Amino acid sequence: MSITQKKRLTSDAMSASLAGEDQRTTAAPLGHALVQLAQQDERVVGLSADLAKYTDLHILRDAMPDRFYQVGMAEQALLGAAAGLAMEGFVPFASTYSVFATRRAYDFLCLDIAEANLNVNMVCALPGLTTGYGPSHQATEDVAILRGMPNLTIVDPCDAVDIEQAVPQLAAHNGPTYMRILRGKVPRVLDEYDYTFELGKAQLLRDGAEVLLISTGLMTERALEAAKALTQDRVDVAVLHVPTLKPLDEETILRELGRDRVVLTCENHTVIGGLFDAVAHAAIRDGVFRQITPVGLPDEFLDAGALPTLNDRYGLSTSKIVERVKSLLDPKHTERPD
Repeated sequence: MSITQKKRLTSDAMSASLAGEDQRTTAAPLGHALVQLAQQDERVVGLSADLAKYTDLHILRDAMPDRFYQVGMAEQALLGAAAGLAMEGFVPFASTYSVFATRRAYDFLCLDIAEANLNVNMVCALPGLTTGYGPSHQATEDVAILRGMPNLTIVDPCDAVDIEQAVPQLAAHNGPTYMRILRGKVPRVLDEYDYTFELGKAQLLRDGAEVLLISTGLMTERALEAAKALTQDRVDVAVLHVPTLKPLDEETILRELGRDRVVLTCENHTVIGGLFDAVAHAAIRDGVFRQITPVGLPDEFLDAGALPTLNDRYGLSTSKIVERVKSLLDPKHTERPD
């Protein structure tokens, strides 16, 4: 007797892939960058809190098992072990989900790692709105939690290019780092531009006379898409990519804020305590008084659901950025001629 198996039910909310169907991608850029670095530097090791497969650290685990430590579902032990390895001269990369590293293990990160200024690198998946599993997995406030921690460097990469180039620079940095990673098939966006990741530096990816989008993380890709879309309405848009949120490249940001343009910040994070706050504070300290409009997540726990739906609902999709920009412009500016 034959048995007909039912198809396993799945949900879009379970998918964390951010790549479009025809988009160029790189699989597990973090894992492959770590393997390449570990082959050159015997101090580099990886640690995971039972999430190697889901943070792309399984690439290092499978290639170099003697350089990989599995601590189990225990983020506090993860960071404690990483601190101990760093004190012995190793360069640990500790991976888990962003929510677990920042909410559950904050005190271990602060007192065991940051206070001692150890070279421990946290590489954490599911930042902001990159999963539909709801508040238990969505790290919508991780940057706000960590920006106040002394000695800590915070990186929010746009794509696989940023991740690949950031890994060796994080390892060479004297002090702890936190990078919000994108996992799986990660889009390649920045290699279409004259771009090289430099820790602590922001870069102008395209210039424009009327609107300035200051973006970080995956929102830079959507800012670039929005800028291209707005050219159809004869709106000239600049995009400034800010991959390092702390320390902030205030010199470059203030230089761009000095021009008379409509300014928006774009971030995959709550509008409290992230890129918008950092840019606004830098502007006020320097005496730059300009309206800066945030595109970011609201100050609330997000719904669970399919990512495209949630990105539209919370204003992070490309089409929503375009709508937001148009709402800030003179309506006559975007009217098409008959």
